[in-house]
Amino acid sequence: MSVVLCSWGDAIEGGTEETLSLAGRLARATGQELNWLVIGALGTAAAGIAPRYGVAHLDHVADGAAGPDALVATIAAYCAEHGPKTILFNQTLAARLIAPRLAGRLGVPVVTNGFDVTPSDGGLSVRATAYGGDTHVVYRLAAPVNVISIVSTTLIAEAAAAPTATVTRVIAGAAATPERLTVVSAPRATGPRLEDADVIVSGGRGLGSASNYELVKEFAGLIGAMHGASRAIVDDGWIDSSRQVGLTGKITRPGLYIAVGISGASQHMAGCSAAKTIVAINKDRDASIYRYARYGIAADCLEVMPELIKIARASKS
Repeated sequence: MSVVLCSWGDAIEGGTEETLSLAGRLARATGQELNWLVIGALGTAAAGIAPRYGVAHLDHVADGAAGPDALVATIAAYCAEHGPKTILFNQTLAARLIAPRLAGRLGVPVVTNGFDVTPSDGGLSVRATAYGGDTHVVYRLAAPVNVISIVSTTLIAEAAAAPTATVTRVIAGAAATPERLTVVSAPRATGPRLEDADVIVSGGRGLGSASNYELVKEFAGLIGAMHGASRAIVDDGWIDSSRQVGLTGKITRPGLYIAVGISGASQHMAGCSAAKTIVAINKDRDASIYRYARYGIAADCLEVMPELIKIARASKS
C-alpha cells in the first residue's frame, strides 16, 4: 500500500516540496510507503529532492507524453499496476484538469483544494477550501482509493526526520493516446513565474481602462515586483491570462501583494490570500478586499498610482 504524488513537466513546480512533505506525513501516519511518480524530464531534479522527504520509490516515466489524455492514461496504468491507496496532486492549473479525470477513469472519489489530509476512522479526513476560499470544509473519505489535489500555499516544506535511500524505478508509459482536443493558441509567459514572485502588484477593473493598467506595470517594474491581474480584466482582454491571479489563475503566496482597483472577490482572493502582507488601493471603503488587507488606501487608484510611481522613481535616483 502506498501514497503517491504525481508530477510531470519540464521543471519541478512550485509547491511540490510542500506537497511531498504533507504526503510523507500521511504515509507515516498510515503505515504506508511514499512513492513519487514523475512523468517526463523531471527524473534528475526529482532524484535530488526525493530522499529528503522520505520517498521510498521514485517512479520515472521518461517517455511520457504531456497532453491531458496521455497523462490520464499513463497515471491510470501506473495505478492499475502499483495499486496506490492515496493519489495526490500538487494543485497547479494542469492538475485541476487531470485529477478529476483520473478519478473518473478509476471510478474513485476526488477532492480538490485540499490543504491537510489525516487518517480518520479507517479512512481519510481532508480539509479543503470552499466557495473560493471563503470557508473551510472537511471531507470524510472511506473509499479504498482516493484522489486528492493539494493547494500548497499554506503548507511549509518540512523534510523527514531522516533521509531515505530512494529507489528509482523506470516505469513504462501507456500506449500512445491521441489527444481529443488540440490547443491552437495558449498564453506564453517568459522569465520568472508569477507563482514564485515575492512581490506582486495586481490591477483590476477599478483602473478603468487597459491603458491605465500600464500604471501597474510601471510601478511593479520600479519596485522589482511582478505584475498580476484579476480575472475581470483578463476576460476583458487588457492582459494575458498568464498574469491572472485567482481560483482559475495563478495561486500565489508573495511576501507583499498590492491590489490596485481590485474589489476582493473570493475567487481572486483564493489566489493571493496566503500573502504575508496585502495592501489594497480602492476608493470603495466597503470593498471586500479590505477584509484581507493589512494596509489600505481608500482613494481613487488613478490618483494614487502616479504618486507612488513618483516616489519609486525618486528612491531609485
